[in-house]
Amino acid sequence: MITIRQLLKNKGHEVHSVGPFATLFDAIKIMTDEGVGAIVVMDADKIIGIITERHYVQNVVSKGKSILEIPVQEIMTTRVLCAGYEQSIEQCMAVMTDKRVRHLPVLDNDQLVGIVSIGDLVKSAIADQKFVIEQLENYIHG
Repeated sequence: MITIRQLLKNKGHEVHSVGPFATLFDAIKIMTDEGVGAIVVMDADKIIGIITERHYVQNVVSKGKSILEIPVQEIMTTRVLCAGYEQSIEQCMAVMTDKRVRHLPVLDNDQLVGIVSIGDLVKSAIADQKFVIEQLENYIHG
């Protein structure tokens, strides 16, 4: 069973973040420049929210404001689900499926150490299954 710690060892620990008063435009620019679908909203070193591409789509039209004006704190999700370093990818996939989220910040001793997406988890699960299949084929034919 692969843990989030192992996944991050391969993926990396980089997390992009903004403060609560950053504009939605600032957040979208970071997501676009960095090729990520979510960024964490931080107040000092505490997670206070998360903002995703979905927030942009769902909220900009309903707010009726320019994205230049909207601070991320107005539209971010404040109930942030997080993963632990020692959780398995299967456990995280179950949480993401059940709660309908696509990104989980990863904490180790209450410190933000990374972020995983559903794509990261699926990619890891497929690689693990491929390895098991190869081992079984070698056993059968070996």
